[in-house]
Amino acid sequence: MANKEASVAELTEKFQSSTAVLLTEYRGLTVAQLKTLRKSIAADATFAVVKNTLTKIAANNAGISSFDDELAGPSAIAFVHGDPVAVAKSLRDFAKANPLLVIKSGYFDGNPLSADEVNKLADLESREVLLAKLAGAFKASLFGAAYLFNAPLAQAVRTVDALREKQEAGN
Repeated sequence: MANKEASVAELTEKFQSSTAVLLTEYRGLTVAQLKTLRKSIAADATFAVVKNTLTKIAANNAGISSFDDELAGPSAIAFVHGDPVAVAKSLRDFAKANPLLVIKSGYFDGNPLSADEVNKLADLESREVLLAKLAGAFKASLFGAAYLFNAPLAQAVRTVDALREKQEAGN
């Protein structure tokens, strides 16, 4: 009994400290395949095989009731502590290569996600790519501004130079 309470407390803490939670079913996957999946998301998430009844209690303790009907069959959860988009992409890509992994649902930013919404999350670009695009846009804007500020100055220099040459030619 105490062991179950400790497991529920640990799972509740994982639900509360995660930026996102993605629920999967892994029926038929081998231990080696699960190990490969864990490695692929290790930088941004932990992937844990869970007991459905204890997980339901822990999720409810954390204020998440959207998994109640989904917790059936062999379940595993990705507790995301990094980039949710990267984890969703990794899970989707792994599921394409290993159809026995089924993405059932998720929970992100205080909202339940359907399996389709998790796939849409996976379609987004990663945080790094978005930041790089933003930095590129800023750089282009700054370059454009610098060009605009320098253009009148360069034109003034050319005009003064032309006037000077004209004056020298007239003398």
